[in-house]
Amino acid sequence: MHIEPAEHIKSIQEYYFSVKLAEVARMNAEGKDVISLAVGAPDRMPSQETIDTLCETARRPDVHAYQPYTGIPELRRAYADWYHKIYGVSLAPDEVLPLIGSKEGILHISMTFLNYGDAVLVPNPGYPTYTSVSELLRARVIQYDLKEDENWQPDFEALEKMDLRGVKLMWVNYPNMPTGANASISLFEKLVAFGKKHNILICHDNPYSFILNDTPLSILSVPGAKDICIELNSLSKSHNMSGWRMGMLASNAQFVKWVLKAKSNIDSGQFKPMQLATVAALSNSAAWHADMNRIYAERRIWAEKIMDLLHAAYDRSQVGLFVWGKLPDEQPGSEALVDELLHGARVFITPGSIFGSNGARYIRISLGSSVEKMQEAHKRIEEHIQSKFE
Repeated sequence: MHIEPAEHIKSIQEYYFSVKLAEVARMNAEGKDVISLAVGAPDRMPSQETIDTLCETARRPDVHAYQPYTGIPELRRAYADWYHKIYGVSLAPDEVLPLIGSKEGILHISMTFLNYGDAVLVPNPGYPTYTSVSELLRARVIQYDLKEDENWQPDFEALEKMDLRGVKLMWVNYPNMPTGANASISLFEKLVAFGKKHNILICHDNPYSFILNDTPLSILSVPGAKDICIELNSLSKSHNMSGWRMGMLASNAQFVKWVLKAKSNIDSGQFKPMQLATVAALSNSAAWHADMNRIYAERRIWAEKIMDLLHAAYDRSQVGLFVWGKLPDEQPGSEALVDELLHGARVFITPGSIFGSNGARYIRISLGSSVEKMQEAHKRIEEHIQSKFE
């Protein structure tokens, strides 16, 4: 008997952090106490109101059954109200679909709109899941360049020169991960116009707009954007709820209805107390978010100090949960440096190469660890560098 996995499983790699965090776990089991500054996972708690609502409602006898595939009405309304309050975007409840994290939405959108052999525009550098999900569905991945000298924004002249035949969908992500480049209404207007001109669905992934960013923006604020755009959002980073897997998508009601057809055949809804707690989280005060950004600003100082130690150049205007820096030419590639720091300094950061070839000379540091841990990481890296010259 000889059983093989499907060809699309053979063509993709296990997610980088799935592999690397297992290595880190083995090192920690050996007593090596690795400091991880790699994964974008906030280490702080959700708001007290969020936790209290979860605990109180979980004690009720009427909340433990299957829930609607569309999410409870209270949650859809809360997401719509949040979008109006934060982004100035008006959404009807049927233009919102709660998700088990926005990463799930990447799969559901792709399943809904991509036929075998359709092409997908994916940013380089960009979130690896855009590529892997497309490949799982046997779509053709066409990379488009994001470059530092263009502020990590699409070059629309270059896009117009590409062969766009068969392109059905384009992934975009601002504030950008991994580069920290911010969004602008002008950029969103260009993306909406490009999508309409070429009949390409523009999928905007928007989980970082709250972090160290004074002007949260939604692509759906552009007039007519709902006709051609879907936006994903998430509470993982912005509300310290990464393990809760609470996300959503927004678009016109028809697009949402089509995505629901895929989603309803895969999951069975979310635990009602978590949905009700998310309603509470969406009402967090401005002061709560300001306090989180104060903490991230303090951590960013130390992330930048680590970049300075490594002689990596970075843009101080970056926003989001990471600091992205370019290595000097004399340094080894990003993956070689990451492995050197992991085993030599017991500090784990992210190589930019995992986000695409345009990230090969870059590294990324997460702000998801305390100042004390970042100070210790700085000390370890400094001692490691000094030891190389002794």
